[in-house]
Amino acid sequence: MSLSQNAPTSKAKKREELKKQYKDVEDGEEIGSDDDLTRGKRRKTDKEKEKEKLEESEVVEMKKLENLIFGSLYSPVTFGKEEEEDGSALFHVDRSAVRQIPDYEDDADEELSGEENGQVVGIRKGEAAWEDEEEKQINIDIASVNRLRKLRKEENEGLISGSEYIARLRAHHAKLNPGTDWARPDSQMIDGESLDDDDTQVGGVDDILRTNEDLVVKSRGNKLCAGRLEYSKLVDANAADPSNGRINSVHFHQNAQLLLTAGLDRRLRFFQIDGKRNTKIQSIFLEDCPILKAAFLPNGSQVIVSGRRKFFYSFDLEKAKFDKIGPLVGREEKSLEQFEVSQDSNTIAFIGNEGYILLVSTKTKELIGTLKMNGSVRSLAFSDDGKHLLSSGGDGQIYVWDLRTMKCLYKGVDEGSTCGTSLCSLLNGALFASGTDRGIVNIYNKSEFVGGKRKPIKTVDNLTSKIDFMKFNHDAQILAIVSTKNKNSVKLVHVPSLTVFSNWPPPNSTPPNSTMHYPRCLDFSPGSGFMAMGNAAGKVLLYKLHHYQNA
Repeated sequence: MSLSQNAPTSKAKKREELKKQYKDVEDGEEIGSDDDLTRGKRRKTDKEKEKEKLEESEVVEMKKLENLIFGSLYSPVTFGKEEEEDGSALFHVDRSAVRQIPDYEDDADEELSGEENGQVVGIRKGEAAWEDEEEKQINIDIASVNRLRKLRKEENEGLISGSEYIARLRAHHAKLNPGTDWARPDSQMIDGESLDDDDTQVGGVDDILRTNEDLVVKSRGNKLCAGRLEYSKLVDANAADPSNGRINSVHFHQNAQLLLTAGLDRRLRFFQIDGKRNTKIQSIFLEDCPILKAAFLPNGSQVIVSGRRKFFYSFDLEKAKFDKIGPLVGREEKSLEQFEVSQDSNTIAFIGNEGYILLVSTKTKELIGTLKMNGSVRSLAFSDDGKHLLSSGGDGQIYVWDLRTMKCLYKGVDEGSTCGTSLCSLLNGALFASGTDRGIVNIYNKSEFVGGKRKPIKTVDNLTSKIDFMKFNHDAQILAIVSTKNKNSVKLVHVPSLTVFSNWPPPNSTPPNSTMHYPRCLDFSPGSGFMAMGNAAGKVLLYKLHHYQNA
């Protein structure tokens, strides 16, 4: 009985021990004696240490790899300090892109010592990598070649060095091809690092001295050299729609892109001027008025159109509407063909009968006053921003009128003139020019003329026929003189030196078929970049004046 009872008990114990062993094995514990357990724990500790070292080494290697690829993410580089642990940096910054390549043997020690001290020898920003010594030895005569005259800083300048020649070519290229503002970064970058405001202010002088491009452009941009005028012939301004009759008026709008043309074909045309296509915008036909003169108001809001009629037209650009005005109340003039508009866009002065000048308001289009000369009126010109009016005519005298008091300030004889036919004045009234029926143009200083000095500061007698039209450009460096009686009868005067440009008008052979025919009218764009000239053949010739950057 005892055996049978003990047997199951022993078997049950064995089964429990086996289960316990299996459970311990699953939990990762070793089964054995105490010595075996101790040795197992030691082996476990050694394996854990090896595993931890392996993981640490992998982390270090990963950091090294990241630093090499992406830069110092965990340990920023400090220059001028040595590593405390082993005396060498864990990694270094590769500046080979901006460092001069040293010789393999001679400069190896210098390179290492330079890196140890945190100093990297490189090329300074803006410094040339190589220079041609022959450039300094070569001299170039920019006065003998026509297309190089535009590089002169002074009128009498001739020979310049090769390096100076290259610098001026660069400056001229920068003037003709200005960069766009949006492409210029707000902050300067040197070696990938931005400059602070203080650094920019300190380095401002150095930035100016690094180049002479801007300085050269600015100095040349204000002063026009005498002698020869640099220009080029462009596509005719009215090539898209030439006129069937002679052109009597051309006038640029204040935005410099819109040009009006008008003539005896009774059409008022508008063109968008770009020098290449010159697209026609609009053409308006006036059935009852062959146009002798048309002009924008200086503020650009209206166009005044007149002919040999006792009325005139006002065209509102915003409303695209024509208004017919006239005849003027109390006047019997049968023709209002010639007029001038004041610079303030407030007054229109018409040439009337028997020496009368008719003043009309641009707002109400009503007669606001009259002025009376001793002889007949042939020409008018506003000055001093519309405060004064100049007039001349059949008595050979020049009148200066004050429009605020409606009185004559001064009257003086135009030297050598028996009949004045044309007048023009600067906006500020400092200078004015008077043309006569004998082809003589006198240029006066207005303050001296009003003060009693009647001697002109310059007399231009290059034309022999009646002067019909004159015009100063916007900065008063060019005076255009036109006579309609002869072909190519146009002269351009360099006002600062009071000399005539020798290469104008252009010869008929360069470029081919460049004849001006019989010129009728002329106008400069607001920035003098373009010059338009209408002729009796119904064409409007367009020229680009290279000295001026803006149209």
